[in-house]
Amino acid sequence: MKLTLIAGARPNFIKIAPIINAMNLAKSGGHNIQYRLVHTGQHYDNTMSETFFKELNIPEPDINLGCGSGTQAEQSAAIMIAFEKDLIANPTDLVVVVGDVTSTMACSIVAKKLNTKVAHIEAGIRSYDLTMPEEINRMVTDCLADYFFTTTIWAGKNLKAMGVYDNRIFFVGNVMIDTLLTNRSRFRKPALWDELNLKEKSYLLITLHRPANVDEGNKLKSYINEILTNVGGLPVIFPIHPRTAKIFNDLGINEPNLKLQHP
Repeated sequence: MKLTLIAGARPNFIKIAPIINAMNLAKSGGHNIQYRLVHTGQHYDNTMSETFFKELNIPEPDINLGCGSGTQAEQSAAIMIAFEKDLIANPTDLVVVVGDVTSTMACSIVAKKLNTKVAHIEAGIRSYDLTMPEEINRMVTDCLADYFFTTTIWAGKNLKAMGVYDNRIFFVGNVMIDTLLTNRSRFRKPALWDELNLKEKSYLLITLHRPANVDEGNKLKSYINEILTNVGGLPVIFPIHPRTAKIFNDLGINEPNLKLQHP
């Protein structure tokens, strides 16, 4: 059986690691599985992409489509054009997509247009907020997929509500947790632990990255202020995305217990 595995953005790289491990294990057990790893290039910074392949022991992609950034439409179009050429040149039995990024939706559309089956890992997740690009990606992908691998019972119920048959839904859990547990022996205390004199259970870690939460300065400022007001003076560690940092720098927030961490 031939499979094509799609990776486009940082979270995808974390999610594909246990999938590739499972495929390699099946191959060593005598199953006839062949796979290609297609990197769409949706995230293209070396510190955000190639590093993950090395650290997570993922093989180098068979191809990098190099689609890069752009508006939602530009990026979707670039991925679809490039992946269509690749899939025609390299037919497969199944295209495997993960998560809810633009690459997930775009490659699913291309696959189905070429009469190729699609498996969606992390299927059935819903926010029902159509202002989120990710929600649209999820809904479109789940309308097209043939096989659905879910992280929760709730996700399975969402799929059943849209008419997906039970025999196409597989409750397998969270592949990101698989990657976390696989790499647990490699955990190391970060330098900032001593630099900030952190104590166990005496600090908070926050992440904010969705455009709806961080692209509007006043909204981002209100979130941060609300958090800082309610943490009782505990240190708040905020690993901040470079794109978010550009907006944050103009907000005038200068609280001593807020500790920004730049990549």
